[in-house]
Amino acid sequence: MEPMRDCPLFGGAFSAILPTGAIDVSDLRPVPDNQEVFCHPVTDQSLIVELLELQAHVQGEAAARYHFEDVGGVQGARAVHVESVQPLSLENLALRGCCQEAWVLSGKQQIAKENQQVAKDVTLHQALLRLPQYQTDLLLTFNQPPPDNRSSLGPENLSPPPWSLGDFEQLVTSLTLHDPNIFGPQ
Repeated sequence: MEPMRDCPLFGGAFSAILPTGAIDVSDLRPVPDNQEVFCHPVTDQSLIVELLELQAHVQGEAAARYHFEDVGGVQGARAVHVESVQPLSLENLALRGCCQEAWVLSGKQQIAKENQQVAKDVTLHQALLRLPQYQTDLLLTFNQPPPDNRSSLGPENLSPPPWSLGDFEQLVTSLTLHDPNIFGPQ
């Protein structure tokens, strides 16, 4: 099993440490240019890194809530519930030099998968890193759907364990900018 690895993102403009077994979804289906999406090989967990236009009309905790509700709208969530919003210490971030403020939000969204009628409560953890000098909000999302009863986690199963909040934290804190030209002319 491969260990965590420092992975290039957005054509090498960024890099971050991804958890064991992360599969690049762009190898499986089209992904928008402003996103990097990774899925767990067994569970329905996913990690998303998005470059979004700075939402200057919202500040602080309200900005984190804005993006959480926006994701819920895009995914057609039937209900969204914020459980907590906390400031994230900039000194722990590899992006501390260009990040003006950072927030971590945890919540639930009721989402039905494609071609399914039944909505499930999906736990989302999001980190919002605000880069106003690049007119960008960097949104990192960890989707944790309820466990699927089909998977067997016996000793014969050599698949990696489900991802943890620690894996998401590692992704957030290790995210590094290598090429600011990704944001266009400044």
